[in-house]
Amino acid sequence: MTYRARVKNGSLILDPPIALPDGCEVEVTVIEKEAIPPTWGQVFKDLIGKAQELPPDSSLNHDHYLYGVPKK
Repeated sequence: MTYRARVKNGSLILDPPIALPDGCEVEVTVIEKEAIPPTWGQVFKDLIGKAQELPPDSSLNHDHYLYGVPKK
């Protein structure tokens, strides 16, 4: 039989509650949740602050400098 449970204050709480006899031997398998994907800041952390000699408004007008669209 397989039962699901959650840990609360160091104890397993069965869901739904099931009365198991005292001394009953159980096997516990921890189910790991999917890893949270990294943020863009984490992905590009090695590149942050590396650009040099950019115009002071480059963050605002990057499309102008990359593609020639009018400045904002």
